[in-house]
Amino acid sequence: MNEPSLKILPRRSLLARMFGLSIGLRHSPVAVIGVSLVGFWVFVAVFALLLAPFEPNATHLPFAKPGTEFAGGSVFWLGTDHLGRDVLSRIIWGSRTVLFYAPLATFLAYVVGIMAGLVAGYKQRWWDEILSRISDIVLSFPVLVLYIIIIATIGASGVNIVIAIVFASAPGIMRIVRGLTLDLRNRDYVAAARTRGESSLYIMWVEILPNARGPLIVDACLRVGYVIITIGVLGFLGLGLPPPDPDWGGMINETRAMAMVFPHMTIFPCLAISSLVLGFNLLADGLRELSMRR
Repeated sequence: MNEPSLKILPRRSLLARMFGLSIGLRHSPVAVIGVSLVGFWVFVAVFALLLAPFEPNATHLPFAKPGTEFAGGSVFWLGTDHLGRDVLSRIIWGSRTVLFYAPLATFLAYVVGIMAGLVAGYKQRWWDEILSRISDIVLSFPVLVLYIIIIATIGASGVNIVIAIVFASAPGIMRIVRGLTLDLRNRDYVAAARTRGESSLYIMWVEILPNARGPLIVDACLRVGYVIITIGVLGFLGLGLPPPDPDWGGMINETRAMAMVFPHMTIFPCLAISSLVLGFNLLADGLRELSMRR
């Protein structure tokens, strides 16, 4: 009697997957709006040197209202702050800050969370017990309080903000990856890999992780939005990047006392944060909508 053969489906290349994803996003209006908002701010961040009309820390005319003309024919399109710095230029340069630290912190949190989640879900036993208990302890703290404790302890800087976000976010990612791994570890293609004698590392990174990418991509888009809000909140609390570096949350914090008289100083940075977070949230909704159609 012949033994049944295991049918291994051919793998799609990463390029083909990305191409198919880009085609699918065009059929989701929500995703198109999200990509447009995120793409706009990426464009602004990349070409900040060309787009900013003034140096971000240069002082000109304090308390200028939006549309005020300056010597030489220059215009403060979004006004200036209490120190005479152009709000538009600081928002443009601030986009570089948030679009560097937010994706970097999210990526590093995913690296840590994915490694821990794969090991906990696939190896199980004492690996799962130890990693799950560590994540439970970290997740038991209110997130904002945890951020404040970490930043207040190690100091406010870009690197320390990334460390704090990775430490606080990785356990949540680990729980998601662990749950997906527990479901996928019993699939036929994993059994086929074990039959071929593949190592546990190969099975976790080549067989399980690519098949868990859908929920993780959606969560990553949402998480980047949360991290952007977190960076803004830390800046508002005075725990963000040290001044005078342009920071959207720091801009709000510096001018909040004058918001009733000069609302443009706080409204425009708030709109910048909201639009970028909205872009990532809409992109996540579009990806979720696309995954449900398949």
